[in-house]
Amino acid sequence: MSQTLKAIYRDGVFIPQTPCDLPEGSEVELNVREQQADQPAVTDLEERKRILKEVVENMRANPLPADAPRRFTREELHERR
Repeated sequence: MSQTLKAIYRDGVFIPQTPCDLPEGSEVELNVREQQADQPAVTDLEERKRILKEVVENMRANPLPADAPRRFTREELHERR
């Protein structure tokens, strides 16, 4: 059986980012390909600063309300389907 899975390498362990239907303890062979980082669409430094400033201003103008829902757990943030 052949599957393509995305994973993150952290602390010496590959952590799957996509569902995996392998039985516990399965031995696999990994073919590692580094993902190329996309170049930013805006390359002008002054324009990037302006955009960042606008984002920060919008965040400050729209803070989370005090009665906002509780914080999400790690499992909820990284829910696997």
